[in-house]
Amino acid sequence: MSIRPQPSFAAALMLAALVGSPHAQTAATPLEIAVEAYESGDLKTAARGFTALSAQREPLGDYNLAMMHLRAELPKPNPREAKRLLERAAAKGLVRAELALGQLYEQGVLGKPELAKSTVWYARAAEHGSVDAQVALATAYYLGRGAALDMKQAAHWFREAANAGDVGAQYLLASMYETGLGLPADLRLARYWYDIAARNGDEAAPSKLIELDRRLALEPTT
Repeated sequence: MSIRPQPSFAAALMLAALVGSPHAQTAATPLEIAVEAYESGDLKTAARGFTALSAQREPLGDYNLAMMHLRAELPKPNPREAKRLLERAAAKGLVRAELALGQLYEQGVLGKPELAKSTVWYARAAEHGSVDAQVALATAYYLGRGAALDMKQAAHWFREAANAGDVGAQYLLASMYETGLGLPADLRLARYWYDIAARNGDEAAPSKLIELDRRLALEPTT
């Protein structure tokens, strides 16, 4: 069983807006205007908009301005200012800011990787429902990287992410059931999760289904 690599910091993070909310008003909000400017390539207008929102301590303003710092899309990008903004947004409950801080520390954006700190932030985001953070936290426990090696915790968080639809987590959970790693071995549950992973497009899962069907067929009937 192999752990899939985490996406790069820049690729994993996206600007955030409350566009498309069922309660959205007809007139565009300042946040929506700033995001639209960003998406159209008008970085100056976007930066002004996010800076104004950040000055009002709007969490999504802080988050998006932090992203522009980290992507070097501002005249004077500053990763430490990005960290400050993300911490402020996280303090107000913005889950994607918690995830971003985990990635920031894991990838050593401020210097060298600080895996223990990244795990703290991944744990917060995972508890608050971030599927990406759940996978990252499970991986930390599975590898003993940034956290003590703990296969039970790894299985728990892979299950949380699998239930939320993450295909890689579905495959890994199946493998853990197959091998009895971190939870009781159960070929039928392993097959169940391999089947879900296969239906969701995992390329390795179909062959595992064939293998498990052969093994299950050889089991004595009761």
